[in-house]
Amino acid sequence: MEPSPAARILILSASVGGGHLRAAEAVELALRELAPGCAIENRDVLSLASKAFRRLYGKGYLDFANRAPHLLGFVYDVLDRPSPKDPAAAALRVALEKQNLKPFLKLLQAKPWDLVINTHFLPAEIIASLRRRGKTSLPQVTVVTDFMAHRLWVQEPCEHYFLATSECAAYVRALGVSAERIAVTGIPIHPAFGRPVRRGPCLQALGCQGERPIVLLLSGGFGVGPVESILASVLAIARPIEAVVVCGRNARLERRLAALAPPSPHRLRVLGYTSELDRWLAVADLVISKPGGLTASEILARGTPFAIVNPIPGQESRNADYLLENGAAVKIGPIATLTWKIERLLADPPRLSRLKRQAKRLARPEAAFEVARRVLALLGTGRVANAPAAPEEPPARG
Repeated sequence: MEPSPAARILILSASVGGGHLRAAEAVELALRELAPGCAIENRDVLSLASKAFRRLYGKGYLDFANRAPHLLGFVYDVLDRPSPKDPAAAALRVALEKQNLKPFLKLLQAKPWDLVINTHFLPAEIIASLRRRGKTSLPQVTVVTDFMAHRLWVQEPCEHYFLATSECAAYVRALGVSAERIAVTGIPIHPAFGRPVRRGPCLQALGCQGERPIVLLLSGGFGVGPVESILASVLAIARPIEAVVVCGRNARLERRLAALAPPSPHRLRVLGYTSELDRWLAVADLVISKPGGLTASEILARGTPFAIVNPIPGQESRNADYLLENGAAVKIGPIATLTWKIERLLADPPRLSRLKRQAKRLARPEAAFEVARRVLALLGTGRVANAPAAPEEPPARG
């Protein structure tokens, strides 16, 4: 059964890192392709927040990730403990969120939305709170953007959860979500990563010769982490390579690295934000990156050998565990060992081939379309047409 051609869908993300925004964009693109008649609006809720809240919630996360990652991991683990959360603390947090997100609350009331799709737990938490208080009946679904969920992703009431892995589904079920409200779809990535490409034409389009290994260094959408020290270790490799660094939206980092003269016999390409990451991953012989959920999913989709570096304790360390357990990545320990480890990898084609095979085995390049199809099915069957009445308090989560 098809949804109404005039179905109104609101996609909500939060610019805490770049992955949540990219997942929202991927779902939007898939929905527009499958159901061009739907009215879709895609918003970053932090763009609707007070300046102080936006600074604390968005840039504050990046600051902690750069300067105090282990403290960030500690907070992550505390909030994910199996004991029930303190209701008073949770209520205070949501009250502060609402106070600083008044334009977002107005957006929820601006149109008769048929469904909200969340790619971050912040809007999901606020909508769930409003529903428990009888302030809205707006139905919502949530798309988790890491290979393992955190307790904060489970915000009830919620009609459906779209998860990356079966292990993540087992965890969410343990938090009290019924199996029929869970779908294992993978993490939504841009449709470009699902399109087959040939390495030769990609090399030509990107201006690469391809006669030496291409080592691709990613620094995330905001260009964070010890990128310069990692690059120095890459350029200390003995064999000739072409090193390509993607600095994201960090213009200062891009300028600093572009001024470097790589030691002979290496080549160095420095890029800012690029819309051609799918091509770069298609030509790379090895990618070095932190294991954010979206970045890792894009790497898997292209089957590129993956060397994990500096995972943030918490969600990124769990992502790293999943990739390592499944043989789809190797992990760089101290940066001081990076040169040695990368040299050994590049000199071991059978190992690189095994990494590629395992990456392709785990890849879910059609995840955005799988989410979109299931969302349209929910709308078409009317299962989210009228959200059910919610209890005053959320159900127990273990």
